[in-house]
Amino acid sequence: MGKASRDKGKRGEREAAALLREYGFEARRGCQYQGGPDSPDVVADGLPLHFEIKRTERLSLYPAIEQATQDAGAEKIPIVLHRQSRKPWLAIIPAEELLSLLRQVYPNN
Repeated sequence: MGKASRDKGKRGEREAAALLREYGFEARRGCQYQGGPDSPDVVADGLPLHFEIKRTERLSLYPAIEQATQDAGAEKIPIVLHRQSRKPWLAIIPAEELLSLLRQVYPNN
């Protein structure tokens, strides 16, 4: 991976953390050099989520969510935040996880 690509990834992680903070969540870049489930791209304290950030023009969807799922471990929900240039952020989450979250928010449905 070249320096420009690494720098774009770092910028994407800072952007994603800023987005979460904009919505009131404590968030910061993770410590990627450590590797494993303790080093998500973005750490959001108090949320049971593992964020994998992809700031690229072409996303390989399934490899990205598989990476997030593997790194999330059993306790965290894997989420890929993706953004292309001049496009809004998108969140990719396994359907079962989304439905489980919806059940928690809307228990009477």
